[in-house]
Amino acid sequence: MGIVTDVILPLSLAFIMFSLGLGLSINDFTRVFFKPRDFLIGLFFQIIVLPIVAIIIVLFWPLTPELAVGCMILAAAPGGVTSNVLTSYAKGNIALSISLTAINSILCVITVPLILIISLSILGYGSLSEGQSLFSVAIQMFLIVTVPVILGVLLSSLLSSFEKIAKNISIILFVLVLLGAILSQRENVISYFAQAGLVMLVLNIVMMIVVYFLSKYFRAKKETFRCWLMEVGLQNGTLAIVVANTFFASTVYLIPAAIYSLIMYATALPLIYFLRRN
Repeated sequence: MGIVTDVILPLSLAFIMFSLGLGLSINDFTRVFFKPRDFLIGLFFQIIVLPIVAIIIVLFWPLTPELAVGCMILAAAPGGVTSNVLTSYAKGNIALSISLTAINSILCVITVPLILIISLSILGYGSLSEGQSLFSVAIQMFLIVTVPVILGVLLSSLLSSFEKIAKNISIILFVLVLLGAILSQRENVISYFAQAGLVMLVLNIVMMIVVYFLSKYFRAKKETFRCWLMEVGLQNGTLAIVVANTFFASTVYLIPAAIYSLIMYATALPLIYFLRRN
C-alpha cells in the first residue's frame, strides 16, 4: 500500500484540484468582494460551525481515537466540486457555491491543519505524528491542493476544451480513491461502518438542521439557503482521505471520510428532490 498512499493518492487529489481550477475564473475569487455577506456567512458555516458541531458530537460519542480524529479531518475539509453541481440541481445560488469552493480550497491549506491540531488538543490525543508540524502540514497541503487549483485557474482559458474530460477523470479518480480506502480496511469495514456510520449520518443531518435555523435568523434568500445546505453537507472526501493518509500512519483515520463520502449522497439526493418539488 506504500506507493498507493504515498504517491497515487496525493497525485489523484492534485489532479482533482487541478480540474476544479479549470472550471474557475478570477471572477469566482473577486465576486465575493461585491456581495460579501452571503459568502462570509457560508464560510463561517464551513470553517467554524461545522468543526464545532463535529467536535461536540465526537466528544460525546463512544469512538476509538483514530475514528474520532478521522471525523474531525472530514469536518475540516472544504466542500468539493460536487457541491457546485448539486447546488445547481437544487436550484441554489450556483455563483455563491463556486466562490465558496474556490476560496475555501485555497484557505484549507491553513484551516485544515489548524482545525486538526486544535481538535487533537481538545480530544486529548496529543499532537501530530513525530516530524509533523502545522507548518509542514500546510506546506504539503499547499503543494497538493493550492498549487494545482491555481495552475488550473491560470490555464483554464488554454485548456477549456480539456475541462470536461478532466472532470470525468476526476470522478473516476474519486471513485478509485474511495474504493481504495474501503478495500484497505476490507476486513474491518463492517465493524468501522457500525462504529462511525451513524455518527457521520448524525453530523450530516445536524449540520443541515443548524444551517436551516441559522438561515432563518440571517433571513437568507431561498437560493442562498440551498447553496449553504449543499456546501456544508458535501465535503471534499478525497482531500480528507489524503490528509488522513499523509499525516497518520494507520489507514483507520480515513474510514470516516470514506463512509461520509457515501452517506452525503444518500441524504443530499432526497433533499434535492424535496427542494425542487417545493
